[in-house]
Amino acid sequence: MIAVISAVIAVLGAVFTAVLGHRLQVQAKSRDRQDYMSRYRDALLWTAFDLQSRIYNILRGYQLDLRGRRGFTSAFLLAGTEQQALYVKRSTAFLFAEYLGWAEIFRRDLQFLDLGSNRANQQIMFTLNRISRTFGDVNSSECFRIFRTDQRAVGEIMIDPDSEPGERRCIGYAAFCAQLTAEGAFCEWTRELLDHVELAAREPDKARDRLARIQHQLIDLIDLLDAEGRRFPSAERSRFVPTE
Repeated sequence: MIAVISAVIAVLGAVFTAVLGHRLQVQAKSRDRQDYMSRYRDALLWTAFDLQSRIYNILRGYQLDLRGRRGFTSAFLLAGTEQQALYVKRSTAFLFAEYLGWAEIFRRDLQFLDLGSNRANQQIMFTLNRISRTFGDVNSSECFRIFRTDQRAVGEIMIDPDSEPGERRCIGYAAFCAQLTAEGAFCEWTRELLDHVELAAREPDKARDRLARIQHQLIDLIDLLDAEGRRFPSAERSRFVPTE
């Protein structure tokens, strides 16, 4: 009888250990998933906000141009000093490239994670995909048209090579500008972005539709990343609407 009881206790102990181990694994995976999302969420939020803000200023500038006043790109890129024009081109190209960099980081580091039933996490990935489709939309003009694979290529060169999976980051603006003066693949992939900024300034009709859609979708992304408005209140999340 003692032997039987000991055997039962041993089996129950093994079952308990297995169940506990499985539960701990599930909890660990859930924590890892949450850590990845929280680690990258703020970075993606800030870059999405910065990009939509620049696009908003460009679109609002088009409206000012129609009223006989100089908007952002016309005042500083077309009619500004050489230094001002260079700033507008480089900083705008950087904001687009930085966004693509963080989108690529999300794709690389989160694609292998089970996002589970968290609807917000799923919606973030869906919205990133929608923005990617808008960039590559062939039904709009060629201005800021970046095909999906090219988006990934730009994103790749923006990832800091010294960063590790789970702790990736994008290069900063100073490093971006320094790379523009060097020969190599970086210049090849960013030259088209600089050309898009120039084209958008000189021919607004070729840029307006795609930029407006991207700006609205970036606001959708911000709403998901900062649903409670802790980083950016609703007053700072304006979707651009043309005025008469």
